[in-house]
Amino acid sequence: MKKLFTTILAIAAGIAAMPVFAQDEIETSEKKLEVSASADLVSTYIWRGQKVTSASFQPSLGLSYAGFSLGAWGSTDFDHAINEFDLAASYSISGFTIGLTDYFGPYSVEENGRFSKFGTYDNHILELNAGFDFGEVCDKFALTVSANVNLLNDKDEKDDERYSTYIELGYPVKVGDVAVDFALGMTPSEGMYSEGLNIVNISIKGSKELELSPKWKLPVFTQAILNPNTEQAYLVFGMTF
Repeated sequence: MKKLFTTILAIAAGIAAMPVFAQDEIETSEKKLEVSASADLVSTYIWRGQKVTSASFQPSLGLSYAGFSLGAWGSTDFDHAINEFDLAASYSISGFTIGLTDYFGPYSVEENGRFSKFGTYDNHILELNAGFDFGEVCDKFALTVSANVNLLNDKDEKDDERYSTYIELGYPVKVGDVAVDFALGMTPSEGMYSEGLNIVNISIKGSKELELSPKWKLPVFTQAILNPNTEQAYLVFGMTF
């Protein structure tokens, strides 16, 4: 297990060593190496139907080539209560994607005024994820299906692995100049999302570009989220840079 964790850290080092370009493409002999960099500013950080924290800044960096992708994503709230840093590696082909995500999200500050160290093994959760995008193989049916299972460091009170699982169905549509995304998320068993089988996320997200000048458009979105399990509802606004 620790060998796998060391591999994740090696991926992090490789990403950190890359130059940062915004949507740059480097020509190769047959394919294209694509590097992307962006950031979201959100009014509330909601993850799979659960509130993590209040307003947050969330940068991301990605690299993809021939179906393989590496990515880094972070979130820092303005109260300095969390400092999340996630790494992901995946492979996609003909609409099917499989990957691993390393979640590192210390949500409390230690007595010395610092977050726990990134190299602390127990502060990472490793997730296996897989999904299929029907829109890649059928123009008239854009349904997406994804399943995500925690493999490491998701323990119950008895220190046993829970293997928390989250399954989501998504469907995008276009209404005028607004892109609308519907999502339905559930968990089949007891874990971090619920005490048992439950729907934990119902959401509608609308996205569009605001034209601030002839040369500058600002992508913005609003998302309504309902968690039937916790009986909580959220309305989130965000913008992408």
